[in-house]
Amino acid sequence: MSIDKVKEYLRRFGAENRVMEFDVSSATVELAAQALDCEPCRIAKTLSLSLNGNPVLIVTAGDTKIDNAKYKARFGAKAKMLSFDEVESLTGHAVGGVCPFAVNDGVTVYLDESLKRFRTVFPACGSSNSAIELSVGELELLSSASGWVDVCKQKESE
Repeated sequence: MSIDKVKEYLRRFGAENRVMEFDVSSATVELAAQALDCEPCRIAKTLSLSLNGNPVLIVTAGDTKIDNAKYKARFGAKAKMLSFDEVESLTGHAVGGVCPFAVNDGVTVYLDESLKRFRTVFPACGSSNSAIELSVGELELLSSASGWVDVCKQKESE
């Protein structure tokens, strides 16, 4: 199970006991915010993309979406989301539980600048009913991110 793999990964950092598991789904930003009783913007959602045929994860604030122009300027290619069927096999986590921890070899993780406005954020932990609260610095360390990018824009109010 993916959450067990994440807990084992987080054990190296002494953070495995900080993983929260819920009786309700946290598979979307909105559901995670409800489960955690926090603002949706503080959910650190992990987007699964393909860049030149390689899986890339970008962790971003819950109130953002990819800005295609910024993405293309940074990566030299159009943003292409992985298909539902590709996500688990390529990243190591199923849709709803994708996170930047314990990912498959060959997956590159980036953190979006949109996260830096928060003291703490809540990424998933490999299942559709889990999360962990981390400072942005802890997220950077625990995710083994390849760096920070600025490829998102805030969603317009709906």
